[in-house]
Amino acid sequence: MPDLSAVREQLLKRQAELRNRTERANADLRHQKDPLAADFADQAVQRSNDDVLAAISDSAQGELNQISVALRRIEAGQYATCAGCGTEIAPERLRSVPYTDRCAACAT
Repeated sequence: MPDLSAVREQLLKRQAELRNRTERANADLRHQKDPLAADFADQAVQRSNDDVLAAISDSAQGELNQISVALRRIEAGQYATCAGCGTEIAPERLRSVPYTDRCAACAT
């Protein structure tokens, strides 16, 4: 069984990093620091990274959701129990993917 307080702290740290990343990406998508130019061609250049920024934001949000679930599982005493089959999730798997809720067999 992993040290749950250490895992919790790791997850909270990662959660803060991801929230910051999401906020920065969303601010860039809204062009808060770099308002859109009036010229359409200039706007096209400015918007060229919007798809990448949106993907970064979406990916971070997905990981944030998984971290929230993991934190709730810690609080409920179910952190190391597979949500699929009910067996214990291997400590190595939890170390490499601390927000997983599935054992290796159920994840594949």
